[in-house]
Amino acid sequence: MQTQRLNFAGATGATLSARLELPVDEQPIAFALFAHCFTCSKNFKAAVNIARALARAQIAVLRFDFTGLGESEGDFAETTFSSNVDDLVAAARFLESEWQTPAILIGHSLGGAAVLQAAHRLPSAKAVATIAAPAEPAHVTKHLRSSLEEIRKCGAAEVLLAGRPFTIRKEFLDDLDQQNMAETIRKLGRPLFVFHSPSDTIVGPENGARIFELASEPKSYISLDGADHLLSRSEDSEYVGAVIAAWATRFLAVPLDIEAQKVSRGGVVVRTGRRRYHTEILAGGHTVVADEPEQVGGANTGPTPFELLQAALGACTTITLRMYADRKEWPLEEIAVRLRHRKLKPAEAPAHDQGQPRLEEITQTLDLSGPLDDEQRARLFEIAHRCPVHRALEAGVNTRMELADESGQGGK
Repeated sequence: MQTQRLNFAGATGATLSARLELPVDEQPIAFALFAHCFTCSKNFKAAVNIARALARAQIAVLRFDFTGLGESEGDFAETTFSSNVDDLVAAARFLESEWQTPAILIGHSLGGAAVLQAAHRLPSAKAVATIAAPAEPAHVTKHLRSSLEEIRKCGAAEVLLAGRPFTIRKEFLDDLDQQNMAETIRKLGRPLFVFHSPSDTIVGPENGARIFELASEPKSYISLDGADHLLSRSEDSEYVGAVIAAWATRFLAVPLDIEAQKVSRGGVVVRTGRRRYHTEILAGGHTVVADEPEQVGGANTGPTPFELLQAALGACTTITLRMYADRKEWPLEEIAVRLRHRKLKPAEAPAHDQGQPRLEEITQTLDLSGPLDDEQRARLFEIAHRCPVHRALEAGVNTRMELADESGQGGK
């Protein structure tokens, strides 16, 4: 997928830093807006993983740093919960001006409370998802307990949050106290998905239960068993992203023939970014991941290119046999094929009538299940050699390469 670095003006005029995660082919079916947790940033691991999971499902995601945090300009001490909500609305307006209005709002922790508030000002939002969100924004004061008296008495105090110093002003506390979250949730008027861990020690699970209780239908709840508040394990955040993507498409204004539209775009798009060898592949509207093993510097997040080549040959072989057996009405119940790739030494390579000997070899072992007679098995073995991918590899494939121009289109 492609990650674009962006900047836009926040609610107070400060320049806010953002990242836009786009699908591999840069043609999303919808846009989502992500709000990070209190004093976090757009780049914390869970936010990145959730955004990329959605992008793999053809949903673009804008994640940004609130005023005074991360790479954004402004003074955090001058912000409030309400100003964070204003920043969210500004981010939505930016998306609307440059691409399209966000159809999905996603918020983590205090960001979850913020998207619930912002939804009332963003009628384009079709669905809202909260992750480990407090039922009341004032829940934040639980982590300021030792400094509350000083803040209220002196007007401000420096507090340590996640090991970093932040200045919290009395105006921040006053703003939290003024929020009527229960009424906000009751009047949300949008599908809501609540994610919360029963072992969350930062924002207890009773908060997720309360949000779910207050919300009107349609609403959904998933208990993230074993997850911590920050979704530190990648499998937790990737799961949340994949579930949100599957759930949200139910409420998006996407044509019923969207799959056909994706396929009609034609071709295959492959993109490798800065995550070492992690590679996204879009083919026929479906996303596949490729990578390299850890021992050669990859992260083993997907099959290698040669494994994908073997998979293509194996899939073509089994599909071809299925088609043939169905047409003949033979009792072929299942086809399995095991493939092995190896490099040959020149002395091992069989003679070839078209020039240089071929030093790459793929061996297929067919396993045909069903009450077939010997003649049928022999015929199926013969047909297996006629699958289109097998024929293309045997004949040799002409490949042509060209450099894209500034518009991203191929040359002549």
